[in-house]
Amino acid sequence: MSLTLTTMADSALVSDQQRSGPRPPSQGPYIAFITNRNTNLGIRGAMLFSVGVFLALVLNLLQVQRNVTLFPPDVISSIFSSAWWVPPCCGTASAIIGLLYPCIDRRLGEPHKFKREWSSVMRCVAVFVGINHASAKVDFANNVQLSLTLAALSIGLWWTFDRSRSGFGLGVGIALLATLATQLLVYNEFFQYTSPDFLYIRSWLPCIFFAGVITMGNIGRQLALYESKVVQEKAHQD
Repeated sequence: MSLTLTTMADSALVSDQQRSGPRPPSQGPYIAFITNRNTNLGIRGAMLFSVGVFLALVLNLLQVQRNVTLFPPDVISSIFSSAWWVPPCCGTASAIIGLLYPCIDRRLGEPHKFKREWSSVMRCVAVFVGINHASAKVDFANNVQLSLTLAALSIGLWWTFDRSRSGFGLGVGIALLATLATQLLVYNEFFQYTSPDFLYIRSWLPCIFFAGVITMGNIGRQLALYESKVVQEKAHQD
């Protein structure tokens, strides 16, 4: 009797396996055959680097065309009329910021869930480009008015697309560090501003940096969320 029950159970198990079919192979979030977490982290960093380089080329072109920034003639070496080191530096900073934001969220135990969809990220990028465009092309009565307007727009960008305390704190901290680094570059004559009004630079520059940090943080968070969703779906299927 027990032998008959065992045989029936084995037959049922084999039947279930045949109906379900073979399990699909595990796939990575970005490239199907890459499932290693560290490798996917490197891919995410490379994507953020590429976005940072692209935005640097486009936005710096705006600044140079409007004569907001001036580079020495001997360092102009690309079709985008920019020094060769600007895009790689911006790309590296973008990758660090984009990887740092989701990491800080995990450390604080506060996953960012506000407007977590790609359409919101794209709107954030568009607003950031608009703020940078305004700094280069919109004429204001004085620099104070321009700086206050850009500050309000930058904080509005944070409130619209982020609203996290960690995002605001990182944005302010990184913007201050980036402003200090820019002052050192200008002081050492790597480039210059046409009308500096605050310690060799333009007073509105920290606002641009803040908006850029918030934008790259949003992109980094969205990539991390996408990666996490893919991993969870694969684990659920297994």
